[in-house]
Amino acid sequence: MVETLKPSLTHLALHVRDLDACIEFYQSYCEMQVVHQRTSHDHQVVWLAEEGRENDFILVVLPGGPGRDQAEKDFSHLGFALESRKSVDAIAERAREEGILVWEPTEEPYPVGYYCGVHDPDGNFVEFSYGQPLGQNL
Repeated sequence: MVETLKPSLTHLALHVRDLDACIEFYQSYCEMQVVHQRTSHDHQVVWLAEEGRENDFILVVLPGGPGRDQAEKDFSHLGFALESRKSVDAIAERAREEGILVWEPTEEPYPVGYYCGVHDPDGNFVEFSYGQPLGQNL
């Protein structure tokens, strides 16, 4: 009998233009921390994770990316759950002040909930939401 392995999503890897700026953004906005760092094939590899989720899911950032210029109708994004609408509003206000707010806070029917969108330093969209049946909101 052949044993089958059920796949499990463990990480997302992104090549970025400015490694340090991306690390700082994900630490500051998303409360992720560096959990592993090494040099491999002459470039740095950095793993970021939420506290307590280091063995569940990580974001890998590597230098050398071309950057991203997302079209207005391109809704590709990374999504982070927050604990309240007030938290979404706080992120949106901070991002607005820093000139990186992409989507104003918006309420949509279940399961989307209340969310806003922010540009990371590489040009990726990052969504912060409350009310989705995922993450902290369960």
